Amino acid sequence: MDDEQAIALALAEAQEAAARGEVPVGAVLVSADGEVLARSGNRIVEKKDPTAHAEMEVIRAAAAKLGNERLTGTTLYVSLEPCAMCVGAIAMARVARVVFAAEDPKGGAVIHGPRFFELPTCHHHPEIARAGDAEAAGQVLKDFFRARRT
Repeated sequence: MDDEQAIALALAEAQEAAARGEVPVGAVLVSADGEVLARSGNRIVEKKDPTAHAEMEVIRAAAAKLGNERLTGTTLYVSLEPCAMCVGAIAMARVARVVFAAEDPKGGAVIHGPRFFELPTCHHHPEIARAGDAEAAGQVLKDFFRARRT
């Protein structure tokens, strides 16, 4: 599975999250050999859990599936730049690569905000890449919030 295919799965998860009334962010975690270990969208409202971001959901599911808290060699695909909470979990899980579509200037923590992986206190620095249609991923979010305001 290549980056474009995997990010398309993450975007599909984001659209499913929006259909459930969740902020539309989707994530997919893929093993080094291309196996999809987990996929999810945000489930914060559904679970009444502020930590149930898409990234956290797939990290938890993959760790349980593999029976290991270290997800070395994996790639995390996300429709939106991860927040500070999620990048902390990504570092702790030792995810090898993070690939996202849309930037998040307000809440992102990879290339915006704290730039977590660049901090000297961060002990794991995954490869960061961009893939997919950033405009389409951003539009899903814009449409979701526009509908909430009307």
